[in-house]
Amino acid sequence: MKQHTVRESWLEDAVRHLEPVFSKAGYAIPPVRVSCGFPASSSPRTTLGQCWPRERSGGGVNEIFISPKLDDPVQLLDTLVHELCHAVDDCFSGHGEDFKGIAQTVGLEGPARMAHATEELMVRLMMISQELGPYPHQAIVFPPPRPSNASRNKAKCGQCGYEVTLLKKWATYGAPICPKDNIRMQEAVIETIENTTEYDTESVTGSKPKVDEIRRAIS
Repeated sequence: MKQHTVRESWLEDAVRHLEPVFSKAGYAIPPVRVSCGFPASSSPRTTLGQCWPRERSGGGVNEIFISPKLDDPVQLLDTLVHELCHAVDDCFSGHGEDFKGIAQTVGLEGPARMAHATEELMVRLMMISQELGPYPHQAIVFPPPRPSNASRNKAKCGQCGYEVTLLKKWATYGAPICPKDNIRMQEAVIETIENTTEYDTESVTGSKPKVDEIRRAIS
């Protein structure tokens, strides 16, 4: 059993150990650089890994980041296999059909965004983790989300049900008039907005990306 003292050394060695898994499935792992780090453009609370396309790297390689939330070797390897599938595809298809084909052939199952090791592959990953030894890192634990100071009132028409959200500074003036029934709306219970970001990359943009923005990192 090896004794790695640097996280990146463990991750690079893990890629070497996973090469037979991919070659058996008919794929060659391209040059990659794997690091421990938080993802960009997606929630660090929920995203466990992210792969960047080669054209976004100054070194011309796929840059893969594994979340500091992880310290279990088998879960790390499972996440790494997922991101290496993106590297094989160079992030071209996102979680589309090409990615699904690679992932399933390599030994992943489930919805594409959450594709994880099958029972058969999991056994292989457990064996690889024993060869790699302990991952030299202790997981970062996120504190529970706290309510922010942002709170919003809602107003609802008692007749037609028309509903609007009021900013706190305007709520002091009272509820507005319903544009349909022309009567004063009733204020609802205050809703607290939590300062969490449980969304994926696509929901952040709010619209279909432009052509020159499609080559982005894939989680």
